[in-house]
Amino acid sequence: MLGAMFRAGTPMPPNLNPQGGGHYFIDRDGKAFRHILNFLRLGRLDLPRGYGETALLRAEADFYQIRPLLDALRELEASRGTPAPTAALLHADVDASPRLVHFSARRGPHHYELSSVQVDTFRANLFCTDPDCLGALRARFGVASGDRAEGGPHFHLEWAPRPVELPEVEYGRLGLQPLWTGGPGERREVVGTPSFLEEVLRVALEHGFRLDSVFPDPEDLLNSRSLRFVRH
Repeated sequence: MLGAMFRAGTPMPPNLNPQGGGHYFIDRDGKAFRHILNFLRLGRLDLPRGYGETALLRAEADFYQIRPLLDALRELEASRGTPAPTAALLHADVDASPRLVHFSARRGPHHYELSSVQVDTFRANLFCTDPDCLGALRARFGVASGDRAEGGPHFHLEWAPRPVELPEVEYGRLGLQPLWTGGPGERREVVGTPSFLEEVLRVALEHGFRLDSVFPDPEDLLNSRSLRFVRH
């Protein structure tokens, strides 16, 4: 992941400062990154005595896709008698299709005008063999009652963000609905494929999964159509 972030041609400019230099900001846990850097420098896992955040460090190693560090953490947890996460599979597919919608827009007291706007409809299918992770995904997207879930390891979502040109009454008449994520006070609308896959990625890493494959372009993760995660 670090290699992908700084590979030549990647559009990731540094944050400039008044002194003329620049730095890169990675929105991850800074304390855990210390141990990741030490592992990359030394080639071995050297944690302080009584270190109790191995689960957090494993999530960070998963994010950066450092498999030797994941193996070292697995050995450490086995030596401590910490139960390792059970093997599981998570697959996320998302597809977008444009739809041209026609509606009558009121321009005056007795003046109506036929207008049209493109509405992007998104359909997502999730398959997960870990019930806890699947439940977390349902909760993340506000589907606690199972009204949009199919039961078992499958999970289906369909949503269409409302364009500003489309009146709310027409949006409701067409039976369209948005998709939201986050809890009370931090709700965010899922407006497209990148924001949806970002939420899936967050939940997957929180549950110990690692990214196994990206389709069609491994270099463009958040604009992909299919993500596959595994947990050994």
